[in-house]
Amino acid sequence: MIDKQNIISQHAAGEKDNGSTTVQIALLTARINNLADHLRTNKKDKSGQRGLQLLNGQRRRLLKYLERTDYDAYIALTDKLGIRRGQRIVR
Repeated sequence: MIDKQNIISQHAAGEKDNGSTTVQIALLTARINNLADHLRTNKKDKSGQRGLQLLNGQRRRLLKYLERTDYDAYIALTDKLGIRRGQRIVR
């Protein structure tokens, strides 16, 4: 199970911060890891696979937003969570 309060306290910017982008990405990452473990043992769970794809898409969109708005926080968060990041496109 996911310990949401622990994750929120680790990634929150302040005491009452529970909905910032970094917190949302951290919570999604925990849910993705939990669901991926479930799918390793239950390979035919198609609705679980769809849910995993939806969670990955949501996290990808949030990561793109964070990369666009605060690149340093993006780098720190991806390093802390162990998420691989794509190439940065310099425009």
